[in-house]
Amino acid sequence: MDFLNELNEQLKSAMKARDERALKTIRDLKARIKTKEIEKGEPLSEPEFVRIVQTAAKQRKEAIELYTQGNRPDLVDIEKAELEILNTYLPKMMTEEEMQILANKVVEATGATSMADIGKVMGPLMKEAAGKADGKRLQAIVREILGG
Repeated sequence: MDFLNELNEQLKSAMKARDERALKTIRDLKARIKTKEIEKGEPLSEPEFVRIVQTAAKQRKEAIELYTQGNRPDLVDIEKAELEILNTYLPKMMTEEEMQILANKVVEATGATSMADIGKVMGPLMKEAAGKADGKRLQAIVREILGG
């Protein structure tokens, strides 16, 4: 529940500072959380909160890409500012080296030896790296390890 308290404190700070970008972003996030809580019928857990923030951040990244392609630097700047705010609520991401170490550990633990075993590896790996690593990058690392 402390993530909600932190969010409320950030909202108050943004109001006092008259930071319209932060206000919009935090209000959007709070609305997403409230919607999910209503759907679920109970307060969200920390991992659920992180997933909501990750979804919002992913949408911002996709918008940045599209606005860049559409030559709209004004909108790119807005999306980047919102993404920066959202990133403050996400856990610290794993480094490339940490992802390599974790992937090697899981490959060894599952006894995977070929690309046919990638499904056996990815499930436990994604569970362990949940919210802290990019799934596509982890998959590429596993493919390297398994020789694919």
